[in-house]
Amino acid sequence: MPPLEDKRKYLQPEMAAMLSNMALRARLVVEGYIIGQHKSPYHGFSVEFAEHRAYGPGDEIRHIDWKLYGKTDRYYVKRYEEETNLRAHLILDTSRSMMYSSGQVTKLDYASTLMAALAYLMMNQQDGVGLVLFDEKINQFIPPRSNPSHLNTLLSHLGTVKAGQDTQIEPVLHEMAERIKKRGLVILISDLFDQPENILKGLKHFRHNKQEVIVFHILDRQEMEFDFNSRTRFKDMESGEEITTEPWHIRKAYADTIKKLQNNYRKKCREHLVDYVPLFTDQSLDNALSEYIRKRKKLG
Repeated sequence: MPPLEDKRKYLQPEMAAMLSNMALRARLVVEGYIIGQHKSPYHGFSVEFAEHRAYGPGDEIRHIDWKLYGKTDRYYVKRYEEETNLRAHLILDTSRSMMYSSGQVTKLDYASTLMAALAYLMMNQQDGVGLVLFDEKINQFIPPRSNPSHLNTLLSHLGTVKAGQDTQIEPVLHEMAERIKKRGLVILISDLFDQPENILKGLKHFRHNKQEVIVFHILDRQEMEFDFNSRTRFKDMESGEEITTEPWHIRKAYADTIKKLQNNYRKKCREHLVDYVPLFTDQSLDNALSEYIRKRKKLG
């Protein structure tokens, strides 16, 4: 295990991606993040304590009140008003376009690392976490739980995630909005390469059901800057459609379109009280974790 001062390097996506073990990757990203904070983000999120009862077979050792054991020489576990603070659903776009990369890290790798770190952080806050993997349909749905073994399940799936087919975001969001019965937090991580008005309809469905929502919009830097300098053949990773052109002919119009897309998402999400966070795959992961912590503190 690297020393504390070295862990912050794993907030850089290319460093985190070098770790093949997703559990280790998530842990080092979160620990690297915590090192840079003035106090632990875990502070202040414990569930409401109710009473003690005698420790029995099947009880979690982590719930033993060791201070009380020191006074009584008997094992007691804490009982809580709620099993978890919050129920969160992490929804990850695994469509083919997420495999794009102009450097060492694909959008899918960045997104899955971020999702693993969020799951690790949430479950250390005793929140219940669920996972949804989708492309044109839902391919995997793991309902929220908060027990320690559940984290291993989530990280195992994120560590083996593969890109799928085309993107169909709206029906996936509507289906999940219907399936999630209890209020909580929904986090969507995607490049949002679908019809914006349709995606926004799906996000509004969550808000109609009183869910809190964060959207992490993942792009490769080249998808924004379009910094190609010679005649280039471009191929749509999902439709297979191709175009060959001199990039400088379309660079300004392309960049304006992407900026307009981001501004539209930002404006519409703000109108519907959805947190919209644009991210690039070369950005440090602490930006996204800080956005989550800010949201989590607002939710109490």
